[in-house]
Amino acid sequence: MRFLRKSLMGLVLAGISLGLLAYAAQLVGSAVQERMARETTAPPARERVFAVGVTRAEPGTETPVLETFGEVESRRRLELRAAATGRIIELADGFEDGGVVTAGQVLMRIDPADAEAALDRARADLLDAEAEVRDAERGLALSLDEQAAAQDQANLQQRAYERQVDLAERGVGTAAAVEAAELAAAASRQSVLARRQAVTVAEARIDQAQTRLARAIIAQGEAQRALDDTTLIAPFDGTLSETDVVAGRLASANEKLAVLIDPDALEVAFRVSTAQYARLLNAEGQIMAAPVTATLDVSGVDLQATGVINRSSAGSGEMQTGRLVFARLETARGFKPGDFVTVTVNEPPLDNVVRLPASAVDAKNTVLVLGEDNRLEALDVQVMHREGDDVLVRSPEIAGRDVVETRSPLLGPGISVRPLRPEASNTVPAEPQLLELTEERRARLIAFVEANQRMPAEAKARVLAQLTEARVPAQMVARIESRMGG
Repeated sequence: MRFLRKSLMGLVLAGISLGLLAYAAQLVGSAVQERMARETTAPPARERVFAVGVTRAEPGTETPVLETFGEVESRRRLELRAAATGRIIELADGFEDGGVVTAGQVLMRIDPADAEAALDRARADLLDAEAEVRDAERGLALSLDEQAAAQDQANLQQRAYERQVDLAERGVGTAAAVEAAELAAAASRQSVLARRQAVTVAEARIDQAQTRLARAIIAQGEAQRALDDTTLIAPFDGTLSETDVVAGRLASANEKLAVLIDPDALEVAFRVSTAQYARLLNAEGQIMAAPVTATLDVSGVDLQATGVINRSSAGSGEMQTGRLVFARLETARGFKPGDFVTVTVNEPPLDNVVRLPASAVDAKNTVLVLGEDNRLEALDVQVMHREGDDVLVRSPEIAGRDVVETRSPLLGPGISVRPLRPEASNTVPAEPQLLELTEERRARLIAFVEANQRMPAEAKARVLAQLTEARVPAQMVARIESRMGG
């Protein structure tokens, strides 16, 4: 009986459980159908707001800076060549690559024996010519005296003839005497003509002698110049380069011996684009004397030299583009011809322009500015100059507006943004990072700087003074070690 009772109770509990499950399933199904039949409403969409950095456009006067690269050259560069042929018997002590010479210094002598012999022959020929001139002058003087004597004799014979004619007219003289006097007068006149011809010959001899004298003087001058050409003299102060000569060797005519460079007359040649060149022209179309700064990086120290533009190349150059411009350098201490330098040129100032980041202007020369309710608006601008990461623009509508610093594909006219304005900061600029060097590292840097022959004495002294301090600028240490290979 107990088994039957427990079995019936189990069946009753199982039926109740199944009924509850069926009821629960009916409730869930009806709830799902009611949910699906109910009308759904989407949540309201919210507009996306972008955070953008903006800068205030303040028009003013800006001086554009053109940056390019150039090469230092010397305005006075002379090739020293042998003007005579012969053996080199003397060289100056400083006749070597890098040797410093002064104007008027004797650099080289070629054996002058042949030139001196030629000069002696020319001087002897000159003495002969001078003697010939003196002899011709004496001959002319004698011819003139003989002509005068013949003329006096002719005058006497003419008077004798006239006297015989007068006697004959008075009946005293004879016809034979008159005829004899007439013949004597004619002979004396013939003698005068002969003496005049002799004077003419003497004058011609003087002309020939003077011509010979002039030729002898010219030959002596040529011989003297040939002798002078055996000595090579420095025409100006400078430094020798590309020397290729030793004492005892034979030098041929017009052979290149060295190059003399004036290290104080330096200029920098740099190439600019045609558009950049057009900005450097004045109203007359001539290149302006714009200020130039040349910078040379030497072992952690920037050597700088200032100058002005003085001319531009007549042509663009074969297989070249743009224009080649030359600037004369002033006080270019430490610079050498052939140095590759960075050149910055101050262009004419631009009025009423705004300096913006280059990323603020798109390819269509438009910028995005804040409008009402912080919504973006597009403004057209005129790009006046591009300078590194900045750009100078001009627009009558941009003054006082907030301009988006960086454009992106998500930004455009009508987009709502949240502006991020740079906060004014009065903080003092941070000091350059300083390092404390170990004694080994410091000694290695000092040894490298002292061994550098290209660094000027003033710059070397300044670098060594900084290296001896307790804390050394990290940037200078990095630049020196980069050249050391460490």
